[in-house]
Amino acid sequence: MAKFELLALPYAEKALEPVISSKTIGYHHGKHLAAYVNNLNGLLEGSGFEEATLEDIVCKSTGGILNNAGQILNHNLYFSQFKSPLENNAPNGKIAKAIDEQFGSFDAFQKEFVQKGATLFGSGWVWLSKDKEGKLVITQETNAANPVQRGLTPLLTFDVWEHAYYLDYQNRRPDHLAALWQIVNWDVIEKRYEQ
Repeated sequence: MAKFELLALPYAEKALEPVISSKTIGYHHGKHLAAYVNNLNGLLEGSGFEEATLEDIVCKSTGGILNNAGQILNHNLYFSQFKSPLENNAPNGKIAKAIDEQFGSFDAFQKEFVQKGATLFGSGWVWLSKDKEGKLVITQETNAANPVQRGLTPLLTFDVWEHAYYLDYQNRRPDHLAALWQIVNWDVIEKRYEQ
């Protein structure tokens, strides 16, 4: 039996439209993420990581095992943080207070987050994480890297690999990043923040 399984989406494939099309979800989740899961399962036997958690594999492995495990962890966090589009979608609760305290305002945070995502060269991810003291930090992670490798707790991520947006936005990465705020499920981000 395979150790890791493809994440079941917590919404219908078309639920994120028009921000992310069902076609993009179908390819991104159903093909790209599924391939990473299949690849990792195929690499585990004899690796020493057969019983390890995804986070442990990401922090301790290299090469193909790291690349596939990192992409599974990143995509699982990514796909599970969304809900149907909502205008003026914004956080509340403790995460909203922390964002205001550290970035000055939600608007200032959004601008910095999108700028970091738009300026990441090549493929990768932009993350909001918290450190061991609970301080929020925005990082750019290339390829399959994840903030857990830096000892951080990942809270929110936007995928800037072209397969995440090219069908819907072509080369307009900043437009894609700006649109994603409508579908962030801040209740999920709040739970991650409080863990």
